[in-house]
Amino acid sequence: MAERIKQGIEIESQQIINEIFGDFDENIEIIKSELNINVKVSNNEIQIFGEPIAVEMGIKLMYSLKEIVKDRKRLDKQDLRYAIQQVVEGNDGDLKDLLKDVVCVTSSGKSIKPKTFGQKRYIDSIRNNDIVFGIGPAGTGKTYLAMAMAVQAFKNKEVNRIVLTRPAVEAGENLGFLPGDLQEKVDPYLRPVYDALFEILGFDTYEKYVERGLIEVAPLAYMRGRTLDSAYVILDEAQNTTNEQMKMFLTRLGFGSKAIITGDITQIDLPKGKQSGLKTVTKVLNNVKGIDFIYLSKHDIVRHPLVQRIIDAYEKYEGANIEP
Repeated sequence: MAERIKQGIEIESQQIINEIFGDFDENIEIIKSELNINVKVSNNEIQIFGEPIAVEMGIKLMYSLKEIVKDRKRLDKQDLRYAIQQVVEGNDGDLKDLLKDVVCVTSSGKSIKPKTFGQKRYIDSIRNNDIVFGIGPAGTGKTYLAMAMAVQAFKNKEVNRIVLTRPAVEAGENLGFLPGDLQEKVDPYLRPVYDALFEILGFDTYEKYVERGLIEVAPLAYMRGRTLDSAYVILDEAQNTTNEQMKMFLTRLGFGSKAIITGDITQIDLPKGKQSGLKTVTKVLNNVKGIDFIYLSKHDIVRHPLVQRIIDAYEKYEGANIEP
């Protein structure tokens, strides 16, 4: 029979204990199942019972969860499962650095921070490079974090304006046939960009900046022929650019500017026969100094937990149905 031991960790307050345990102890049930340990509370101490290696991981996990609750005042399922994953993989020591990194503060006072180590690498790369490609599946925070970095750079007067763009593939970038003025034509394609900006800046501030020309949101076709100096430029949904469009966008960059390009190469909507500029550029610019490629994965998804399972299911299905 394997040796079983007990270790305890003191927790400063009942509120932290309550958050760690969750409603009706649902968090603890997840922890017990994932790490194969038993967990009890005695006074202000959480006690872990089990085999030595499992108990060691349990204690590390409790330290991590305590720091998360102290920092965020709550513990959601995403943070819990991510902390468990990091402890199992031996990365728990870096969680404190992750929690300390504040990208910017929204109009409502919410701190925007990287929630995974992949997101942290992405943020650090943006800080250290003038052109960064953030490539990964939906829900990994590629665009949202890029916008948060742009807003902070603008507030810090590192740039004079923010330019946000994405290809309007569904309309073939030929928007003339759509009814309404330019804004009405492009709004449907740029709605996700607006939503993120409204949350970060607040609607009134966003409107003021747009009126003064400090923020520009436009389809990629309207970037042609321009030079963007002292600007923070974000190209979203870059998997739907052609090779020509990607080259055109990258060569718009002027002095004092930074460009972030985001996309998911598994969701290309280009017409059959058209190559994705994002897929091509990973080969063309892979070793160019000052340009970095950050690849996010399903482990960096910060949406509903089902999103990660959906991506897993599609990967299995597509892997089983690859044509010879």
